[in-house]
Amino acid sequence: MTPWHTSTDLATRYADGSLPEADAWSLEKHMENCTDCAARVSAAVRNTAAGAVLAEIRDSVLAEATARPEEARGPRLTATPVRPEGARGSHPCDSAAWARPAATGPQRSLRLRSTLWSLGPALRGTWLLALLAVGLGAVLLNRAAGYESARTLLLTIAPVVPVAGVALSYGPHADPLHEITAATPSGGLRLALIRTAAVLAVSLPLLTLVGAALPASGAPGAAAWLVPGLALTLGSLTLASYAGCRTATAVTGGGWLAVVLVPAVAAHGGPFTTRLAAQLSARFDGAQAGWAAAAAGCAVLLVARRGAYDHLENR
Repeated sequence: MTPWHTSTDLATRYADGSLPEADAWSLEKHMENCTDCAARVSAAVRNTAAGAVLAEIRDSVLAEATARPEEARGPRLTATPVRPEGARGSHPCDSAAWARPAATGPQRSLRLRSTLWSLGPALRGTWLLALLAVGLGAVLLNRAAGYESARTLLLTIAPVVPVAGVALSYGPHADPLHEITAATPSGGLRLALIRTAAVLAVSLPLLTLVGAALPASGAPGAAAWLVPGLALTLGSLTLASYAGCRTATAVTGGGWLAVVLVPAVAAHGGPFTTRLAAQLSARFDGAQAGWAAAAAGCAVLLVARRGAYDHLENR
């Protein structure tokens, strides 16, 4: 057979995840015995977003490995228990304090970076800026421009914000290290839930407080969107087990906007924001029990579908 080697374009497509799965497997098998192709693919990976993170992790590991022997071995128990003053005559195990060295600077820095990375790409990228822009824009629209229906617009967009955060938190399209993290014991649905919880922990209180600071002007209460927003988020996670995060969040978020905006546009009489506020009141005020039931049902189905999150690499 004629020997072949990977091209620069093939290595780039492998690095950014656009290479078909069968071709990627073939290339990975070839790199086991071809140093030149392995080096070419490694160079392509270093030029991606994941490359910077991997280089940072490599530097941290090398720093730990080249530290002093006492530091490199990490924490260890002392041979003799330390007995506090006044403990004379008592059994050593009753009041012993085992001495452990404090974490070094590189260790603390690595733990902090690992924690931030585990929270997901949404809290490190454009989603967080978009969230702040939505909240700040609503306040400025009301305070600076004197727009009285700012809460109506905010409550229309608010349920979609955490759904968008889900889309940008999990999957190969959002996380350059998705294949690595998905293969860990904490990957799959557990990782998706951790990142979704981080998105909700930031967006729910921020948007609710902003809504409370705006005049009602016929719109529902500032907290009326919380249960529907949670239901839509859980619905997105459940649908993602069938169709992937991007498709699921597009269907869920787009469906919510269509259900609210289309009737408001089609209705007659009064300003658009007044008609929109009426639609929000119908979707929120009288349907909280239904939204809660939908959230519970999605949670149960999501647990039943948890195994599907182990196979979302290509969605």
